[in-house]
Formats: sequence, C-alpha cells, structure tokens
Amino acid sequence: MEGNNTVSGFEILLQKQLKGKQMQKEMAEFVRERIKIEEEYAKNLSKLSQNSLAAQEEGTLGEAWGQLKKSLADEAEVHLKFSSKLQSEVEKPLLNFRENFKKDMKKCDHHIADLRKHLASRYAAVEKARKALTERQKDLEMKTQQLEVKLSNKTEEEIKKARRKSTQAGDDLMRCVDLYNQAQSKWFEEMVTTTLELERLEVERVEMIRQHLCQYTQLRHETDMFNQSTVELVDQLLRKVDPAKDRELWVKEHKTGDIRPVDMEI
Repeated sequence: MEGNNTVSGFEILLQKQLKGKQMQKEMAEFVRERIKIEEEYAKNLSKLSQNSLAAQEEGTLGEAWGQLKKSLADEAEVHLKFSSKLQSEVEKPLLNFRENFKKDMKKCDHHIADLRKHLASRYAAVEKARKALTERQKDLEMKTQQLEVKLSNKTEEEIKKARRKSTQAGDDLMRCVDLYNQAQSKWFEEMVTTTLELERLEVERVEMIRQHLCQYTQLRHETDMFNQSTVELVDQLLRKVDPAKDRELWVKEHKTGDIRPVDMEI
C-alpha cells in the first residue's frame, strides 16, 4: 500500500525521540554520580582538615601549616556547594524535562496507527470494489454474448439488470477511491504535521541539554576559582615563613641559653 515507507520513517523518528529521552535520563544519572563523588570528596577533605598530624608545629611555619589544614575545610565547603548546584541546576532539570514525554509519544503513535488502519481499510474497500466491478463486467459480457446466440425477452431483461449492476459497481468503485483519497490526504497531512513537531521537539531537547551542560562547565569554572581562593592565605603565610624568627621565638619560649656553662674552679 502507498505510504508504508513513510510510516516506517515516522516510526524511526519516534524511536529517535524515545532514545533521546533515554539519553537525557542517562545524562542525569551521570551527573548524579558526579554529585556523589563531590559529596564524598568534600566529606574526606573535611575529615582530613581535623586531623591532628603535625599539630605541634610552631612559629611561622606552624601558622602556615594550620592555615593549610583549615583551607581543606574551606575547600570541602566549596565542593559541597558545587554538588548542591549540580543537583538543582543540572541533574533536576534533566530529569524533569518532559516528564510525560513517553506517554505523549504513545498517544502520537496510536493516533498515526489509527490513521494508518483507517487508510488500510479504505484501500481494502477499493480492492473489493474493483473486484466486484470486474465480476459485474464479466457477467454483463457473458449475458451479451448469450443474447447474440439466442434472442429472448428474458435474456434482454437479464442484460439490463447486469448493466445496472455493472454501473452500480463502477459507482461504488469511484466512491471507494474517493474515500481512500480523502483518507490518504488526511493521513499525509497528519504525518507531515507530526513529523515537523517531532523535529521541533528534538531541536528543543538538544538545546535544553546544551544549556544545562554549559551550566555544568560554568559551575566547574566557579568551583576552580573558589578553590583557588581557599589557598591564597596559605600562600601568603608560606611566603612569611622565617626560620630565623621561628628559632628566636622558640628560644624565648623555652628559655634556652639562660644558663651558661661556667669554668670549674678547684
């Protein structure tokens, strides 16, 4: 039947839409895994910042070391904020975009399928009417031949009846062809409209995902910037580390050198 290839093409477009929805879902799952990594990383950074290793370091070096440990807690906070924004600004929108998409696509599929069935039934009616016309024409031809062999009022009456039936069959065929053409026109219009809508939806889906992936990279850039700021004070204190000053402070604190050795007297 005419149009089968187009229906196949429509089904391919429909499958592409459903595949696109699945890809969108898998991207959201990927971002969810990224969020888990960030949360775990932040947890470990926070835990490490509270570690007591080298807590007894003193002086300017001890101050820089203490700030370095504190910077881990600050960095942990940065990663927690990053994971929170990933969830609200990337993962959630990907999950929620067209929540009822599959349901809508099924409705679309059923609508086109109904039109296709209706078109198929119209086509079958045309074939049936065509067959009936052929049979009526054969019957009329046979009765006309019989009249040539044997003239009778009965045969003439049968020819008139056969001619009426043949004419009626021809009218029925024309009516069936007209109904088929109407159904095909309706089906084609719906196919074009639906196909254009599917194409529009695909463009919209791709643009939506692009925007949210851009948001992901923007958040990453911001996170890098904030992470950099957490170590700026550490850098400043490291530049101020002064071994001589530390030694002087240590001597004052522990009062080393206050008691000097004296010569022994006999």
